[in-house]
Amino acid sequence: MRRRRPVPIRAPDAAVDDSGSTVLELRGITKRYGGHLAVDHVSFSVGRGEVVGYLGPNGSGKSTTVNMVVGLLEPTSGSIWLDGARQSDDPAGYKGRIGYVPEEPYLYTHLTAAEYLTLVGRLRGLAQARLDAQVPELLRLFLLWDSRYSTMAAYSKGMRQRVLLAAALLHNPDVLVLDEPFSGLDVNASLLFRALLDLFAAAGRMILFSTHRFDMVEKVCSRAVILSAGRVAAEHAVTRDAGGDRDALERLFVRVTAQDDYQPVARRILDLVQA
Repeated sequence: MRRRRPVPIRAPDAAVDDSGSTVLELRGITKRYGGHLAVDHVSFSVGRGEVVGYLGPNGSGKSTTVNMVVGLLEPTSGSIWLDGARQSDDPAGYKGRIGYVPEEPYLYTHLTAAEYLTLVGRLRGLAQARLDAQVPELLRLFLLWDSRYSTMAAYSKGMRQRVLLAAALLHNPDVLVLDEPFSGLDVNASLLFRALLDLFAAAGRMILFSTHRFDMVEKVCSRAVILSAGRVAAEHAVTRDAGGDRDALERLFVRVTAQDDYQPVARRILDLVQA
């Protein structure tokens, strides 16, 4: 007898609007490592069609948050919801809707890109026939076809990032979580990446974009969440209007995260080398 998949329990206050819009929501998530509080009651949401930038200084808890969102870490307290279902009620089902591109491209480098994508696809439950058709085409579209016979040990960091993005998109996820995805990409790959994000969001999917780069947030995001000392310090609506204030996000970040004024330090460095 075929077992029926359990229906996820929907919370009465789940953040799904009347139109049925899917929302990824973090509700007061906290992460402790012994006596160290890494993330402190962080709450924000990513709506359908949104690209939300996640900014914070080193050590602010940004990577810890990302690891909880993708299911690599469990929150000490608080909860994560997707489409009205709690992550912890159906971890496997939740992870099946998430695509993840980590900052460091850790791969099985003894494999070729095609072998790696096929492995990921099979682990995701995709049919071999589908993978046989899609993987070669993905290699061409991600500009990896000429290196299809090489193991990934010979790949540059940018090439490995392209493999990771292809792997993240392979199962057609609802949510894409990106941790410094433009690191190591060349100009052509960066332009392709940006176009992909725009189209992914336009198709009604959700993107959480964790980065240190203000310019990338201003180019691809609709909203930014700024983290400081493990807590949400501010949220900022990002405008791509050419006539807008280009430095507004950076000034807000400096103010709410209490960054040092580096102008005097920069002046001293130049004075020293020019003496």
